[in-house]
Amino acid sequence: PDTAPNVFHFVLKMTIPDREPIKLCGGSSPGLMETNSSTVRLEYHTDDKGQSRGWSLDYRTQRVQCPVPGRVANGRFTPVLTEYFYRDYLHVRCDQGYKLMMDGEEIKSFFTMCESSGRWHLPLPECHIIDCGEPEPLRNGAVTVLSGFQNQYRSVVQYHCNEPFYSPLGGVNVTFRCDADRQWRSTHDVISSPTCLPVCGQPTKLISGYHRIIGGSSAPDKTIPWQVMLSVGSSRGGGMVIADRWILTAAHVLVPNGETVLPENVRIYMGHTDVKTLIATPVNASSLYVHPDYKNPDWLNYNNDIALMKLDQPITFDSSVMPLCLPADGATYDTGVMGLVSGFGVTMDTGRDRRIQTNRLKYVQLPVVDQETCSSSLSSFRRTRSNVPNLTENMFCAGVPEGSKDSCQGDSGSAFTLRENGRFYAAGIVSWGVDCGKPGTYGVYTRVSNYMSWINNTIQNN
Repeated sequence: PDTAPNVFHFVLKMTIPDREPIKLCGGSSPGLMETNSSTVRLEYHTDDKGQSRGWSLDYRTQRVQCPVPGRVANGRFTPVLTEYFYRDYLHVRCDQGYKLMMDGEEIKSFFTMCESSGRWHLPLPECHIIDCGEPEPLRNGAVTVLSGFQNQYRSVVQYHCNEPFYSPLGGVNVTFRCDADRQWRSTHDVISSPTCLPVCGQPTKLISGYHRIIGGSSAPDKTIPWQVMLSVGSSRGGGMVIADRWILTAAHVLVPNGETVLPENVRIYMGHTDVKTLIATPVNASSLYVHPDYKNPDWLNYNNDIALMKLDQPITFDSSVMPLCLPADGATYDTGVMGLVSGFGVTMDTGRDRRIQTNRLKYVQLPVVDQETCSSSLSSFRRTRSNVPNLTENMFCAGVPEGSKDSCQGDSGSAFTLRENGRFYAAGIVSWGVDCGKPGTYGVYTRVSNYMSWINNTIQNN
């Protein structure tokens, strides 16, 4: 102030953003002034009159606070403080098994900042439980929910196979849990994915009595579910189901005239014991695999008489169609052991001019014959005949010396089965013989156990 009353020669101008400037002068303090701003501009104006003692200023600052956030259900925010101020950050994470969601959309990460207005620049997100989606469907099986809801985190499901036609790999029904990485994880230490394996050689019905194919009785439905009837040109043959896309048969059925027939010229029938019903639903082959060492141009060499057919579509097994087991390593062919032969071939042989084919599936029980006995029988026929094939170690014989029980034309390629531990397996394939069911004759069968490597390699490589 100047010495002259009411005349001021200096002034302090204070400018606060977004407000009109304030001019301060006089000898007394204007009192507490709240700026609510982080910046204030001070301008001191004076002239050359009077004496100024200057000015003094006491101030203190207070940071803008944002409210303490509420709880995040199934999640947490960091850092956890008692107060949050301007430019403080919050990060939100969900608990294991939950995902960040905002406005109905999933987000990978989240943070929000305290603004100068005292509000968080984004509202807190929500944590929703994750789900693993629908479990993978199981071919020839199904899945059951054991616990949890809508495939959510920690839900547990169990896979089971369509028994009794399929059984689970490892012999146990596998359970899977929905993990935090949104994957269904096996709770089994060994099995990582569920698989249903076909049950082989266990028909749902067993034959109570055995008869002969030559003039024998019809097989009840579902008792020989692996039986296949083949139509190759005008000829009829047999085969057996061994896998969902594979049929085992005799090579000579597919090589009738020295050359392998085309797959489209083979008709495959299965699932019924009546021929008229059977032929209504043929199945097609996509490829044929005759053993490479089968060479039989003059019908005197049936060595390696074995072939495989691959179907163009897999079979779903049930009580009418079921695979036959293959021999185990070291399978034996003990003399006298009884086997089961079946087929749609000749049931009555009254000579070359009259052979009657069956319209029903037939079966017979036959004992395995000692190899030397069978060889001697064939040798006796060679004394009067020149067209008797040779017996090799890849073959075995079955039948009874008095005759009347045998396989015959049309049965070729069908199975000679043995039963072990409640399961039927393919011990032999109907191959050849001298006459059908005559005394002193035996049927000759391909010894399947000698060809397991070839069978397995063919299936694996194709």
